[in-house]
Amino acid sequence: MADCWNTDTGEAVFRSRDAVNNLRIKVRIERVTSTAALSLHLQQQVLSQQGGAIELETLTSRGQTGDNEEEQVVGWQEKLFSQYEMELFQSEAACQTPLDRQYHAEIKALNKGKGRRNNRIFTYTDHDRYTNCLPFQQIQQATDLLTTTKSSPTFLAERMASVRHRRQERHAAESTTHKSKIIIWEPTEEFVKNSHVVNNSMQTMHIMGDLSPPGRLGQKESECLLVTIKTDGNGTVIIKPDFNKGKEPYRIVSQGERREVWRLFLENMSTAMKPEEKEKEQNIYKDLYARHKEYLNSLVGQDFEMPPAGILRYVMNGEIVSAKGFEYDNLYIHFFMELPNNWSSLPFQCLSGVTQTCRTKTLGKENVAFFSFPFSFEAFFMCEKESEESIPQWPVLYFKVLSLDSWQRYRTEGYGYLLFPSMPGKHTITCHTWRPLQTGTVSSLRRFFIGGSPELEDHSYTRIPGTFKGERLSRFGFCTETTGSVTFNLHCIQQARSFVDAAMLKKRRQKVFDQLGGFSQQGAVCTILEAFKRAQRKMQEARESLPRDLINATSQLHIESST
Repeated sequence: MADCWNTDTGEAVFRSRDAVNNLRIKVRIERVTSTAALSLHLQQQVLSQQGGAIELETLTSRGQTGDNEEEQVVGWQEKLFSQYEMELFQSEAACQTPLDRQYHAEIKALNKGKGRRNNRIFTYTDHDRYTNCLPFQQIQQATDLLTTTKSSPTFLAERMASVRHRRQERHAAESTTHKSKIIIWEPTEEFVKNSHVVNNSMQTMHIMGDLSPPGRLGQKESECLLVTIKTDGNGTVIIKPDFNKGKEPYRIVSQGERREVWRLFLENMSTAMKPEEKEKEQNIYKDLYARHKEYLNSLVGQDFEMPPAGILRYVMNGEIVSAKGFEYDNLYIHFFMELPNNWSSLPFQCLSGVTQTCRTKTLGKENVAFFSFPFSFEAFFMCEKESEESIPQWPVLYFKVLSLDSWQRYRTEGYGYLLFPSMPGKHTITCHTWRPLQTGTVSSLRRFFIGGSPELEDHSYTRIPGTFKGERLSRFGFCTETTGSVTFNLHCIQQARSFVDAAMLKKRRQKVFDQLGGFSQQGAVCTILEAFKRAQRKMQEARESLPRDLINATSQLHIESST
């Protein structure tokens, strides 16, 4: 028998951009038989046909056919009066609210006309006090009629059923009362239960059924909840239970001694949109989106921000990823940028920073400290006229790795530098570090017990000091020790007006400053030029060290060979 009924009585959620007023639902209820007569009929079938198939026949009552089945097409918030409401609002003395007086006028007009079109199926709209004050027990009892097993409601479900009732019964004086305790630091268990309620603003409509015996319609205890429809302002429609969609009907058992069985059919009767209307709506949405796009463009503007002519804009979004291979734990990094000649930054641009202190994590044989520290940098390059043919130098990021112990003593773990990439895009660079080393046991004991270590007075000494102006930089006798490494993630962007001009004119530029975007190729050029200068310098030094007679003889041979 369970296969003849649809037991899936859960909620169905629909989302539509159409107006909810176009919703139409066909509700059909049909009486099958009473439980007592059904059991007696089944026993007779078993006794008469042993081992044969049992066929369920529909037994109709002695009443009229209209009492056994009814079908209505109900729209959203369409009011269908029940027999109880027809009798209640018949008298004007029973009307207490303007809505009651409106119902009184409508019922009076129905009595003068053809009468109401419904018999057993009626509705409670969102404006009815029966919808707002419908007890949870009545809804739960009516819902259980659609299910095969009964379950006790949870505490949250009971609270949710009375949310609308509590909101409407709240007095005006309570809303103006000042709440002195905004934060409750020690909430009680009862307070937590009462506060755990979600109150969404939704409109509700109930389609009810009067399952009273024939000739005795209008009994409140025989009212049964058939369908619940909820919607919000965002196009969400919740229907419980869902449409049959070709499945078996729902089973409803009335209360009382008769325990009659009814069938419930639900069908979506909303009018489908015509192709021309659908196309018209799509055109309206396209026009709306186009106007919204124009509005956003008016706020942003059409002109892309460009640097002045002859200036390269360099933007770098970097991240200090990790550090590994250092002697002590609790590492942090202090870094700063150095701008060469012809480079400048914004006045509010910060050229230095310090990361957070990070504990190391053992990965394999290495102790790794993951910083994931972001930083950003923006600079501008402007080449002077007298140095147009020169190769620009790139900014340098110097950093120092330090460790901190529980006694707030810090130790220098390593120095390093990072040359800004000349090519735009993403770069992952690992820089190895070193630190000054003071030989002797005393220095090692001092570093271990009281912290501190030899430090560089000028951090740029790790590469080429900014104050150095000589030809040779000698570090002979300077003791160092290789320590760990630091990993960087760099995202570089280069922007110049010449990029756009070159793309439009498709020119091949020869000067370094003219292209300002050929910096991506200048890394190799810089290396070659530096090697050439070093070779030229060595040749000049070797020439100066030779005797003068040998130089003259070599020059004479060169002249003779040329003639």
